[in-house]
Amino acid sequence: MTLERLRIFVAVAERDHVTAAARALNLTQSAVSNAIAALEAEHEVRLFDRVGRGIVLNETGRAFLPEAEAVLARAQAAEAALADMSALRRGRLAVFASQTIASYWLPRRLVDFHAAYPGVELAVEIGNTREATLAVLTGAAEIGLVEGAVDEPALSKTQVGSDRLAVLVTPDHPWAGSRQLQPRDLTTQPWVLREVGSGTRSTLEAAVRAAGVDPAELSVSMTLPSNEAVLAAAEAGAGATALSESVAYASVAAGRLATAPFALPERPFRLLRHKERYRSRAGDVFEQTMMR
Repeated sequence: MTLERLRIFVAVAERDHVTAAARALNLTQSAVSNAIAALEAEHEVRLFDRVGRGIVLNETGRAFLPEAEAVLARAQAAEAALADMSALRRGRLAVFASQTIASYWLPRRLVDFHAAYPGVELAVEIGNTREATLAVLTGAAEIGLVEGAVDEPALSKTQVGSDRLAVLVTPDHPWAGSRQLQPRDLTTQPWVLREVGSGTRSTLEAAVRAAGVDPAELSVSMTLPSNEAVLAAAEAGAGATALSESVAYASVAAGRLATAPFALPERPFRLLRHKERYRSRAGDVFEQTMMR
């Protein structure tokens, strides 16, 4: 059974006339007759009674007609939905963003996208860089936004922004207001850090390693799963930490934390997409919005 045969059946049923249906469908009379005959033969039923030179819908045909009309209506609705999605009048886009990006960089851009395309639902999940990468790899999200390094050949990585980490301590900490810290100094005080797999943690460890210190030598007294938890613990004196300057801005401005004199490199924000999975129109436009 095909949609074309259903379309022909409904046209004939509505007119009780093959020639009239053929004319309405812009088909030949033989093409219409053959389609009806094939539909009946395939399912071993008669849908029309042949009366003289005419054709009349029988009881079986009358029972089948609303079902056929419903299928055609659903097909028409599906076609309209695809057209709407192509024009971004409706649709759904799954995005997985790491915490720093989701909390401090992404919201304004989400507002811009929604204002331009209010019919597209944005389903945003938040986790760490590792989780965002896995979501794009498995197809759970079409778009990933991360600040950590990602080594996955299956994913494209486009820089859409950046920020910088700062080493943060309480104002009475030995590092606050001290001379420029040397790499080895970083191993002399306890740390409170984000979990392994977060972009913040991996960026700090890469910078420490580049400075000639094994990250395993850092004395990590506490590992916490969110920027807010790390910030609160650092303010309470649990140890030094490294967080995005945007995350720590209010705490530093209020004097609850101070920036220690150890420069960390700028880190890029990257948009991840799978190289082989389908790329929706909504995803393409979302990527363009993120790069503005």
